[in-house]
Amino acid sequence: MKLRPICECLPPMRYIRAFREGGAAAALSELIRAEADPSRDYQLMEFCGGHTHAIFRYGVEDLLPPNVRLIHGPGCPVCVLAVPRLDAAIKLALEPNVTLVSYGDMMRVPASRRRSLLKARAMGADVRMAYSALEALDIAIAQPDRQVVFFAIGFETTTPATAHLIHEACRLGLDNLTVYSNHVVTPAAIQSILDSPEVREWGQVRVDGFIGPSHVSAVIGSRPYEYFAQEYQKPVVIAGFEPLDVMQAIRMLIAQLNSGRASVENQFTRGVTREGNRKAQRMVADVFELRPNFEWRGLGKLPYSGLRIKSAYSKFDAERRFQIEEVAVPENAACQCPAIIRGVKKPTDCKIFGTACTPRSPIGSCMVSAEGACAAYYKYRRSPERAPA
Repeated sequence: MKLRPICECLPPMRYIRAFREGGAAAALSELIRAEADPSRDYQLMEFCGGHTHAIFRYGVEDLLPPNVRLIHGPGCPVCVLAVPRLDAAIKLALEPNVTLVSYGDMMRVPASRRRSLLKARAMGADVRMAYSALEALDIAIAQPDRQVVFFAIGFETTTPATAHLIHEACRLGLDNLTVYSNHVVTPAAIQSILDSPEVREWGQVRVDGFIGPSHVSAVIGSRPYEYFAQEYQKPVVIAGFEPLDVMQAIRMLIAQLNSGRASVENQFTRGVTREGNRKAQRMVADVFELRPNFEWRGLGKLPYSGLRIKSAYSKFDAERRFQIEEVAVPENAACQCPAIIRGVKKPTDCKIFGTACTPRSPIGSCMVSAEGACAAYYKYRRSPERAPA
């Protein structure tokens, strides 16, 4: 049977509730159960934390047959930020005459010694929460006597906004605005998972196919995933973040695996093309370049996985202006975030989940982030016995 996008299977949609319609979900559930081969298992990784939260919020796992297992991947930029990078940001925020501007998700993420940007602010640091990168521009213009540092973080989704910020700062000739770049790229993390099934003490995870992030793909397009389908023979389906989007993507992956195919399919045709957003790509390419290596929490140092500011815009690079140094620190021994980020363990495998570690008092980044797997488990499926096997 030919699979069609949801927007073609349902009446014309104007409201988001159409992508959450219970009858359609029940029908998709029956189709998935009918098409899943009971003699085999399907291990599918949703890469993005936005998918993880949609899956738990709407009970998608409860609508799947037991042999279709969803694995929660590392697609939360806050969760994968290495502790030394956050330590460096806190140290920078505590410098005199520095104003650090950060997205809200980063404010409560624990650094070493359970410090955070929020606690640094309580100690007197000028730390501001922003909803947009351009808010840092406004702060720099309003406070010309202070050094304003934008703590840039995110996958390809937020990188164009940071590039635009630097372009604007350059156009205005601002001398008191810099960017601490912690942007990372999605394909490198996928390749790490495929190339490194054995992860030291954390064990192994098998992935048969990927549910790709639609917001990242709206920028980079579907083309970059074709390498993984061809080289590793792993199907990829790019999906939106509503429950019906995710369920149709699961059905599309099952159909590929049943037929022995491995290709890139686009469920989110209403927002993603093969080529992506060319204007955003050009802006990012003008400002940023790949780092030879960049450390990810849970994945280690991955080659060409992080972005740094090009020398042409070096005056806006906080790492150059402030000579930022990273100091290695050990992970909290009780926290299982590194294994959870790789999909090797579930949050309920962590002994401190829901007890010592909660959203109000997080020990690991997976609990504090709005896209973290631990936060999703805690919010929507708190009791360990209710968590999927």
